Amino acid sequence: RGRVVLVGVIGLNMRRDDFYKKELSFQVSCSYGAGRYDEEYENKGHDYPLAYVRWTEKRNFETILGAISSKILDVQPLITEEVELANYAEIYGDMRKHGSIASILKFPVDSTIERVVPVGENRTMVGSGKLGIIGAGNFASATIIPALQKVNAPIKYIASAQGLTAKVLAKKAKAENATSDYRVMLNDPEVNTVIITTRHNLHASMVMETLEAGKSVFVEKPLCLNEEELQNIENAYMEANDNITLTVGFNRRFSPFAVKMKALVGGGPKNIVATMNAGYIPPEVWVQDMEVGGGRIIGEACHFIDLCSFLADSKVIAVCMNALGENPQENTDNVSILLKYENGTNAVINYFANGSKSYAKERVEVFSQEKVLVLDNWRRLEGFGVKGFSKMTGIMDKGHKRQFALLNERVQKGGEALIPFESIVNTTRASFACIESLKKKAWVEIR
Repeated sequence: RGRVVLVGVIGLNMRRDDFYKKELSFQVSCSYGAGRYDEEYENKGHDYPLAYVRWTEKRNFETILGAISSKILDVQPLITEEVELANYAEIYGDMRKHGSIASILKFPVDSTIERVVPVGENRTMVGSGKLGIIGAGNFASATIIPALQKVNAPIKYIASAQGLTAKVLAKKAKAENATSDYRVMLNDPEVNTVIITTRHNLHASMVMETLEAGKSVFVEKPLCLNEEELQNIENAYMEANDNITLTVGFNRRFSPFAVKMKALVGGGPKNIVATMNAGYIPPEVWVQDMEVGGGRIIGEACHFIDLCSFLADSKVIAVCMNALGENPQENTDNVSILLKYENGTNAVINYFANGSKSYAKERVEVFSQEKVLVLDNWRRLEGFGVKGFSKMTGIMDKGHKRQFALLNERVQKGGEALIPFESIVNTTRASFACIESLKKKAWVEIR
């Protein structure tokens, strides 16, 4: 009746008979104990009750540290060498050397923490304005940096909380510096624009800080997660210098396909149907957390609200959202959103997470004045009843390249915001109204 616990990752070659005869139990352990990789436990501090689980990640550490402090556990015999920090290669050069169990790196007594690490000179810099980027995640690495590099954008800082990821990305981007303290760039007069690409719950506070520091802001969607944050940002923007701009990364309106679509459809009221085959994301992923990610409607469907507003050339005045299921939660990601526009345009956004991956992710249809335009997955635009136009094809282009090219122009030469601030506010309020409509089961007007 003993318990066999697996710690780490090894191959399993167990015989049922061994466990059956002695009534053994088998368990796989988290690396540091219960709570490891649990967002609610590790980041929000929601502890497990003692009666539910005795040895959590925190209690394990506390117990071991207590045992070391009281000399019950003696780790001194495990230390096989002490090396000065400057000679770190003696340890890291050969971590498998015979007889080495635990190595200690000794820091100088007068050592200080350097928040900014020079990486190398960006030799493509032009003009007077420079960029600072907060966040060094996958989106920044795979999308933002390549787009900025194509236009020789001058990047002075890349910041991340851990520092190491910032340095790795700074080398890739040929940025001047990597830093673990983003406020360094806010205090640097050479930086006139800051790009924010962090988790959604950090957007509002960082936007506020950047505006108050007298710098323009480009923040990935969403702008913020609630009405209070939005009101604070509005106030800060109105108090900012006239040369300061705020842009949200609603990149789809900058796609050549979207630009062509708007030009062909012309003015007046339209019917718009935008369908997003978004795909499934597990509920435990941070974007599904209303406090951290805002849910996928506020956090991602806002892209399509902005696109519909761009095509309608008007602002949303009322919203109604219906969701799949009998009792949908506010972080639902299977919804249909109805948008009513000031100029009479009607738009429907279908944001679905229950479709097949083999089907196109995005499709936009516009009906107006006996014309129909269909945009298929940002690769093909077809026109029906459109004089002189039948189709436009090309590689997938969601607008990132043009968006960041225009942003770099503003960094170097100044100019108006890429998207009118009033439009950004309207889109953000409309995304909040979606959730409110779901709760009230009614249309919600946008002020």
